[in-house]
Amino acid sequence: MSSTLKALAAVLAVCVVVCAVGCGTAAKRSDSQTSAPSRTGLIVINPQFDEARQFSEGLAAVRTGDDKTGKWGYIDKQGDYVVNPQFHWAEEFTEGLAAVRIGDDQTGKWGFIDKQGHYLVNPQFHWAWTFAEGLAAVQIGDFKTGKWGYIDTQGHYLVNPQFHWAYQFGEGLAAVQTGDDKTGKWGYIDKQGHFAVNPQFGGARKFTEGLAAVYIGGLETGKWGYIDTQGHYVVNPQFDRADQFSEGLAAVRVGDDTTGKWGFIDKQGHYVANPQFDGAGQFSEGLAEVRIGDDKTGKWGFVDKQGRFVINPQFGPLFFGEEFHDGLVAARIGDDDTAKWGYADKHGRYVVNPQFDLTEQFSEGLAVVRIGDGKTGKWGYIAR
Repeated sequence: MSSTLKALAAVLAVCVVVCAVGCGTAAKRSDSQTSAPSRTGLIVINPQFDEARQFSEGLAAVRTGDDKTGKWGYIDKQGDYVVNPQFHWAEEFTEGLAAVRIGDDQTGKWGFIDKQGHYLVNPQFHWAWTFAEGLAAVQIGDFKTGKWGYIDTQGHYLVNPQFHWAYQFGEGLAAVQTGDDKTGKWGYIDKQGHFAVNPQFGGARKFTEGLAAVYIGGLETGKWGYIDTQGHYVVNPQFDRADQFSEGLAAVRVGDDTTGKWGFIDKQGHYVANPQFDGAGQFSEGLAEVRIGDDKTGKWGFVDKQGRFVINPQFGPLFFGEEFHDGLVAARIGDDDTAKWGYADKHGRYVVNPQFDLTEQFSEGLAVVRIGDGKTGKWGYIAR
């Protein structure tokens, strides 16, 4: 093809994209979408939903109506409905499927749909986790006495319902509980349902980066440590709280909920940042949130992997687990009554000024934000 024809083809391609963005919608969009390319913080899907989730695999779950009678559907990044509102609850898409519920939280049933809204697994479960590593944990029976097993993407049981509780798979293993909440023990199964680590723990978290946090002992005196996929302790139980590993480090707490302090350890259990923080989250994009002061009046900042402040404590209460995504983090100023949320960069500077009443992290180039209070406010999406 000649250079002239190539240039003409490129122009036509741009025209097609502009037309696709500017032409009819099912959910109303901002007029700004038909103008210049999106800028960070620009509203690209107008606030109109009564609840909304992050984008995942190109779609986002949104609800119209109140939390009792409203219905959930899925929109694309232009704000068009791809799956019309019809579900009583809806989760994010993972591995091409989304868990949805028909009916209330007591008697409703969960199933799984594809991105066209077709059921690949009919509603039949009392509860269901999203898919991870090709399997989804599902519960049969009621919340208290029902049993958990695992299905594949066609709805076939690969692990029959038999566990009192079960979590998603991570790195080929899933934490499951045998027995009841008081005397039961946690272990880890493989994808055939065989125990790779026998039930022996009072609590267990998902495997990440080759290690999982596990709990030994009673509720008041027990301690957390870390095991490998064979069940061997790599870091002996010694912490009062322990988070999963992220980017080679994990947040751990020494002491109780009120006076205890958080620090960060490496995979050998050595402190890279001594316990000194009143709250701490996971590392993401090289930084982790930490809090100085109590959970009501304390301030949050971000530290590097040596525990040094890169962003001094200055933000109001964050959601526990707030992380950097696409170079930005949701951050708030003000108290519970006057708080406004915006987005800060890794220097602590607001890139999107605090103006929203609630926000979530950026995902796939968009972030969901709310204008107004929890009862009458509406959710929309801004661009990165």
